[in-house]
Amino acid sequence: MRLVVLGGGGFRVPLVHGALLGDRSTRRVTEVVLHDTDAGRLAVMAHVLDAAGAGHPDAPAVSVTTDLDRALDGADFVFSAIRVGGLVGRTVDERLPLGLGLLGQETTGAGGVGYGLRSVPAALHIARRVQELAPDAWVINFTNPAGLVTQAMQSVLGDHVVGICDSPLGLARRAAGALGRDLADLEIDYAGLNHLGWLSGLRDDGRDLLPDLIADTTALASIEEGHLFGTDWLQSLGVLPNEYLYYYYFTRDAIAQITAGERTRGEFLLTQQTDFYAAVSDSPAGAFERWDAVRRERNATYMQETRESTEDGSAERSQADVEGGGYEGVALALMAAIARDEPAHLILNVRGGGAIPGLPADAVVEVPCRVDASGPTPLPVSPLTGSALGLAQQVKAVDELVIRAVDAGSRSLAVQAIALHPLVDSVTVAREVLAGYERALPDHYSVFR
Repeated sequence: MRLVVLGGGGFRVPLVHGALLGDRSTRRVTEVVLHDTDAGRLAVMAHVLDAAGAGHPDAPAVSVTTDLDRALDGADFVFSAIRVGGLVGRTVDERLPLGLGLLGQETTGAGGVGYGLRSVPAALHIARRVQELAPDAWVINFTNPAGLVTQAMQSVLGDHVVGICDSPLGLARRAAGALGRDLADLEIDYAGLNHLGWLSGLRDDGRDLLPDLIADTTALASIEEGHLFGTDWLQSLGVLPNEYLYYYYFTRDAIAQITAGERTRGEFLLTQQTDFYAAVSDSPAGAFERWDAVRRERNATYMQETRESTEDGSAERSQADVEGGGYEGVALALMAAIARDEPAHLILNVRGGGAIPGLPADAVVEVPCRVDASGPTPLPVSPLTGSALGLAQQVKAVDELVIRAVDAGSRSLAVQAIALHPLVDSVTVAREVLAGYERALPDHYSVFR
């Protein structure tokens, strides 16, 4: 099978490649095509993958190209992990809202809307080229904001676009581990949107084990969510929220913590990756080892601003999470289930079709699914209620405004999308945010002129 990776010069591409190296099935990916607009980054990733695949007799053949049509022609699967505007754009998503007193985060709040407004046009262009050149291909979307971008691409390709994220799986795995159980033996009850979901059950033969974890303060305090939200808040909610809900429940705290730091996450990654790509470009020897060391540092500092500092002044992530990963395993399992009809149960971003009452039937939601050769089918989940449903409805309405704004080239709708996000508190500020994006990244917002 032919797998095309869009954003193929991206830093996390070796994770997908590493998952493929472990696949020994007869019907597996035998060809990987990396596409990127940056030829230099592509060359570096080629060095890393060549080093990683050395000694693996069944390693897929890897090629690189900056020509989108050439990459897509004949694809069986397309993995989309593009970053429109690059890491420079991410730093704008973070710093610009912070300067206006808002949360500065790449997928949540004003930053997430800005990222969506410039990602959707590129995603729609890709979808149309897939429709023309590889109409039977499945698109696995990891481009953020993942739920929003997946929904936009589905307007062209239908249900052959599936969004993936590693956050829900990591949450469920941590909860199962705290209960002393293997997640594979449990039924996951999780519902919401990408970066906006809640784990409300872990069932063993019909018995829900999650209340036992929530009632056990010591066990609850041992997992990332216990550190992040505090056990008292989790016990008050009675469910385990996705880690990104920290930005909604503790907005002022998050703004203060990010502002107090020397660098935003994007600024840290921009420096780290600029150094990495330059170093490997100058000296390809040891490319994989250099990449792996940078990966570990990147993982250890993930969402660092949300964790309480330890006595030595650092904010360490648990070693299990540092080594964990996850989204590449979801991508491989998804491809295997579809291509080889190997049924799997995965948490995916798919068209809900009523899976979450209160959200539109065509809304892309994040829920457990059964996947086989026909694709994903959402499984029954506990309904969202009260504030959780209201929050999901408001954020989904913003997603739909972003798609409409891009489709119409409407500056007015773009302002609405920013202003109506629950983490933006003023129409005036929303106008300033969009104007700031247009000044900082003019080429990526020209559709709204």
